[in-house]
Amino acid sequence: MSPRDSGHFSPRKSRGQNFLIDGRVADRQIAHAGIRDGDAVLEVGPGYGVLTERVLALTSEVKAIELEPELAAHIEKAFGERVELIAGDALKVGWPRFDVFVSNLPYSVSTPVIFKLLEHDFRRAVVMVQREFAERMVAAHGTLDYSRLSVNVYYRCRAEMVETVPPSRFRPRPKVESAVVVLEPRPPPFDLEDPGLFKEVVDRCFQHRRKTIRSALRSHGLLPEDEAGVPYLDERAEALSPEQLGELADALHRRLKS
Repeated sequence: MSPRDSGHFSPRKSRGQNFLIDGRVADRQIAHAGIRDGDAVLEVGPGYGVLTERVLALTSEVKAIELEPELAAHIEKAFGERVELIAGDALKVGWPRFDVFVSNLPYSVSTPVIFKLLEHDFRRAVVMVQREFAERMVAAHGTLDYSRLSVNVYYRCRAEMVETVPPSRFRPRPKVESAVVVLEPRPPPFDLEDPGLFKEVVDRCFQHRRKTIRSALRSHGLLPEDEAGVPYLDERAEALSPEQLGELADALHRRLKS
């Protein structure tokens, strides 16, 4: 079902809403998801249901979170009880259990939704996001796109950008290209003494990426007066690999405990 089939909702520019109108792209997204019969699938922002109808052809346990009342009503009317619909803000409501996550994410909420996704257990996720955001998701250390997003995704998942999608495949047309990213959780590539502290260290250091690690940590009260044994303090966040950031967080954890 496409925007041409339901004219009751005008996409909100302020929320970065652009609806996919190319069924071939949707088919490839669902193929990448590897959905099995019996899988619980969660979709955030189903919109007009272009992905939803394809998921329902593969499994009967389909859940969707939709913020816009008009679109939630559309999904309910189109699919009825076949979809477990949660009407609300995906950043505020609790997410149900799921095996596979699929979403064409509005550009304005891509960052918080991906970080919330990384907190959950799942087998695979397929997301369509702005290409620039996708490049940051999959960026390796030493590249221009390397960021706190890259580090957090790398710690939790294998990530691959599998397709770029031109603006002509959406309505209204966005000004930028989009991209499809596949995420597959795997065991963390390095051990951490305090994963919560690691996340905070990464966030704070990249928040002040032009400052040295020492200055960034000190401005948030994360660096004790005695710096002995804490490495990389004269570096900047973008210079450190995820593993080195892990070393930094572990050293801080030991120093803060002592």
